[in-house]
Amino acid sequence: MGVTDRVWGALTAMLEREDRGVRQSEAIKSQQIKIENLTERVIRLEAQLEMLTSAAMVKRLARD
Repeated sequence: MGVTDRVWGALTAMLEREDRGVRQSEAIKSQQIKIENLTERVIRLEAQLEMLTSAAMVKRLARD
């Protein structure tokens, strides 16, 4: 019975590691999606800032 217990323990440990790997992979995918969404938001904010800065410069030059 000692060998059976060791084999069973090894199989159980392998399944637990695989489950942890799957959960970690899912967490990484979720984080990657969040990072990509934040990157898109930053790009939009940068574009808006550039447009507002350009508009302010044009307005300033028009007054001078």
